[in-house]
Amino acid sequence: MGCCKSSFLKDAGSDDKDHRPHHQRRPPTAPTTPAAAAPGPGGRGGVGSAGFFSEFSLADLRAATNNFSSDFIVSESGEKAPNVVYKGRLQNQNNRRWIAVKKFTKLAWPDPKQFAEEAWGVGKLRHKRLANLIGYCCDGDERLLVAEYMPNDTLAKHLFHWENQTIEWAMRLRVALYIAEALDYCSNEGRPLYHDLNAYRVLFDENGDPRLSCFGLMKNSRDGKSYSTNLAYTPPEYLRNGRVTPESVIFSFGTVLLDLLSGKHIPPTHALDMIRGKNILLLMDSHLEGNFSTEEATLVFDLASRCLQYEPRERPNTKDLVATLAPLQNKPDVPSHVMLGIPKHEEPPPTPPHPLSPMGDACSRMDLTAIHQILVTTHYKDDEGTNELSFQEWTQQIRDMLEARKRGDLAFRDKDFRTAIDCYSQFIDVGTMVSPTVFARRSLCSLMCDQPDAALRDAMQAQCVYPDWSTAFYMQAVALAKLDMHKDAADMLHEASALEEKRQRGGKGS
Repeated sequence: MGCCKSSFLKDAGSDDKDHRPHHQRRPPTAPTTPAAAAPGPGGRGGVGSAGFFSEFSLADLRAATNNFSSDFIVSESGEKAPNVVYKGRLQNQNNRRWIAVKKFTKLAWPDPKQFAEEAWGVGKLRHKRLANLIGYCCDGDERLLVAEYMPNDTLAKHLFHWENQTIEWAMRLRVALYIAEALDYCSNEGRPLYHDLNAYRVLFDENGDPRLSCFGLMKNSRDGKSYSTNLAYTPPEYLRNGRVTPESVIFSFGTVLLDLLSGKHIPPTHALDMIRGKNILLLMDSHLEGNFSTEEATLVFDLASRCLQYEPRERPNTKDLVATLAPLQNKPDVPSHVMLGIPKHEEPPPTPPHPLSPMGDACSRMDLTAIHQILVTTHYKDDEGTNELSFQEWTQQIRDMLEARKRGDLAFRDKDFRTAIDCYSQFIDVGTMVSPTVFARRSLCSLMCDQPDAALRDAMQAQCVYPDWSTAFYMQAVALAKLDMHKDAADMLHEASALEEKRQRGGKGS
């Protein structure tokens, strides 16, 4: 039997066992939530991908990091760090991407299931302002996280330990906005807690754009501390009860704003005294040599002051951060790498293994109309043989669910995409049957309605149901491109094309 091709049925009276062949089951450590219903394209030990999340083998990560060589360490404290971060390069012939690997101390997470569940929760997030988590590894006592690698150092390096030039004012404003956008996205996706937000957690990608490290979305250990920095920089409520709250994250964001303004790591209490004393100009980074707007700086200081309020309820929320910082952006057309004074790291996008199929070509051109026509024509071919229902299962609920799908199909054919979303959602929410085609169709509907985040989630869900379905990867590629994650989109197109070639070699139709 080949790939997982199923609209799985759940019977109210079943024992809820997984009767699929072993190679189609979810990894043993993965949670049972719908979004984590299957491993990534490589399954257990797979190479991972930009749009999805998978479990890596320890052998893969040893090969990528030259057996965790000290030469590959990129974490700030080197080998003395409690959780060391390595850079590495995957050795798979179809995937040579650079990765960052966070290696936890032994038994930091003694329960592999708990570690996997936490990792999968973070792995579902995908945003251009995050250095996204793409996988994890549980092997014996080893616990590792795998993320996209950011080649241009940390904010701390560019702000506190620069060599050729300091960060110009417009770039500092961009950093503040991009990190605020990352926090707002995480909050909207139900992951509002970020542990130990500081200048070392802000990383610069190949374009010089700042991104928030995904590693801070997980604690360093099951019962570990959330803050490793000096206590002078921790939220006051954390000192009282040891708990991180969404308001604590806002306080930490305020300390990062102070770093950007002053070019130094100033304790918040000292900075607030100077702000109240109207000594704002004394706080500004002298290396800027006056090349900044006093009005803009005052607004940022005011925002920092609000973030650093002693009472958590008096601090702004993430939407307030974005609303305050967005109007201050004054060089929107200047690339980040130019403002940082660094060369742009560019690797040629992977070449598809063979000419693209009609679906691949439409997705590479982001031609939503052509994709729609292909999905209409294909209908439910990839769900065939999986919708047979026994007499006992033919309940009124099943009939209602299939009627909802039928209404969705009619709306989809007639390009009434909002109605199609509503009808397909009714089908999906019942949960008795799972159809990759419905997820792919709802994904396209979301793209047509300018909702790329929702489209990406549905394309990932389609891959959960059918791990080797090229259409799921193609839809992820389009959604990633719409989210301006073009490198990831190119990687996903390549992976989809490779899956099509693999199926054709196996004598199956596309």
